[in-house]
Amino acid sequence: MNKIVISIRVFAVLTVVLAAFVSANAQLTSDFQTWLNANGYGSYNFNGGGNSFGGKANASDTVVNQPVIFIHGNSDAANGNAYGMTGWTASRNYFISQGYKGSELYAITWGDNNPLYSANQYHSLPNIQKIRAFIQAVKAYTGAAKVDIVTHSMGVTLTRKAILGGSGNDLLNGGNYNLGASLTSSVDTFVGIAGANRGLVSCYQSGGTTPTCANTNGLYPGYLYFGFIVGVSNILNNINASSHYEGTYVYSMWSTVDEVIGYGNLVYGYYTSQIPSQNGEVRFTAVPYGHFNSKDLTGYNQWRMVKFHATN
Repeated sequence: MNKIVISIRVFAVLTVVLAAFVSANAQLTSDFQTWLNANGYGSYNFNGGGNSFGGKANASDTVVNQPVIFIHGNSDAANGNAYGMTGWTASRNYFISQGYKGSELYAITWGDNNPLYSANQYHSLPNIQKIRAFIQAVKAYTGAAKVDIVTHSMGVTLTRKAILGGSGNDLLNGGNYNLGASLTSSVDTFVGIAGANRGLVSCYQSGGTTPTCANTNGLYPGYLYFGFIVGVSNILNNINASSHYEGTYVYSMWSTVDEVIGYGNLVYGYYTSQIPSQNGEVRFTAVPYGHFNSKDLTGYNQWRMVKFHATN
């Protein structure tokens, strides 16, 4: 049997074993939770039933590496060990293997992680506010000048809006809103993995029929009208109207064999996972690097991007 295939299978087995360990042990520390409650963040319920992670072990714990914040995708969670719901287990393990501590690695579960309700997830105001507040909280709690952010799938576009700030509209949550100023100056490196920045291919024919594919706060890519792309989701138009606000360094990582995005990652001739004015990217063109493995098997690449601003 091919040695590469054997290595991939062995890695997959080890990942599952480590996933079970980290899922059971990684959570928000009591020190962080105490700080959150004392500093006005208690109402966000970042811990969400214990399925989040990050924080100092105690008041004397130090933060040496620049903090990394991980934002998961649709129907995923901060921690996990099931296919499609692995969260950031593998990434957290890899960063720890490279000398990071729990006080330097953070993640929350921002939405319902039941895949049966995945079509109901969209760029809602509560989710954007929760992610935005978490970024601000981690930066303040750790005392860091800047943070790094690694995102996946719908977490890419949600976090781009959270960083961008400004106005929007969510009819299901009060209508018009304004998030405030951009958080650009707070972010060193932003990594977007398998995002749908120009829309989701599967939403071509279903614009508006599900919240995920809605043409307001969903991933509707629009339609062609006499050679022009029109009707693109309002939220996508908003986050793509300006560029390179996500951080000082902006990278994407994605695959042309992404089983969720489909169609070679192309939306009207553009690669939807690329981020406007990005500094660089890592592109995969073969299995096993699909939608989920572009996250779960790329701890090295994520680490290189945030630590050394490198894509190799």
